[in-house]
Amino acid sequence: MPKFLRIGVHQSNVSGYTSKAWCIRRVGSAVFLKWGAVEVHGAGDGRKVFWTLPPRVKTVRCGTAQRAMDYAKAAIARRRSHRYEPLPGPIAMRRRSAGRGAEPEKALATILFVDIVRSTEKAARLGDARWTQVMSHYYVAVRRELKTLRGKEVVTTGDGLLATFKAPAAGVRCATAIREAVRTLGLEIRVGLHAGEYKVSGAEMVGLAFHIGARVAAKARAGEVLVSSAVKDLMSQSGILFKDRGVHRLKGVPERWRLYRVEH
Repeated sequence: MPKFLRIGVHQSNVSGYTSKAWCIRRVGSAVFLKWGAVEVHGAGDGRKVFWTLPPRVKTVRCGTAQRAMDYAKAAIARRRSHRYEPLPGPIAMRRRSAGRGAEPEKALATILFVDIVRSTEKAARLGDARWTQVMSHYYVAVRRELKTLRGKEVVTTGDGLLATFKAPAAGVRCATAIREAVRTLGLEIRVGLHAGEYKVSGAEMVGLAFHIGARVAAKARAGEVLVSSAVKDLMSQSGILFKDRGVHRLKGVPERWRLYRVEH
């Protein structure tokens, strides 16, 4: 099964980062796809790659073996020209440190989603080499602000990033700092923040709070930092100003949510 690792800014010589892997296998007229977020440990030939969550899978029925072969060749060619590198070794599922019957731990945090606006358009205009350089500077800037405000990076998803904060004010200040920092690179981001509870089981972090945070970010305009009412309600003494952006229905999320724009 051909496997590919999205190398982005990391290439093959950095350990301890999150990325994305993609696999393909053809059996007769069917093509089987598998993809998802991974953790990379070690560097070069000695690195080990683990799925951070069970990967997503898809089966494509192509009708004939020739069509399936053509589909697989085209899909592989796209990955090879889109910042992926062939991955010779296996991708393992990380073993949970807790027993199988252990109850997942609950945690409460402010969840931050960052996404680059019109990233595909910018990548096409700059070309792969220049875009890789820009993304390198982008992640350096983002991680610098996360470190300053004690944010915890959870995963990168393409050109986006998910992080958690213990304090909502720290998450909001980090979001605005990232926005200003990446503007020097000619980039605009949209950011969404939500405060809520999630469950931690081994390396897995799951919960509706993550979905809400992602949907809040999707509602943000270019350069905008949006927060849910759950975040704003926790920040009455912070001195940070907000502007009401109305009540919204968030795709796939129950009820309607009032969102606020950070006015800094």
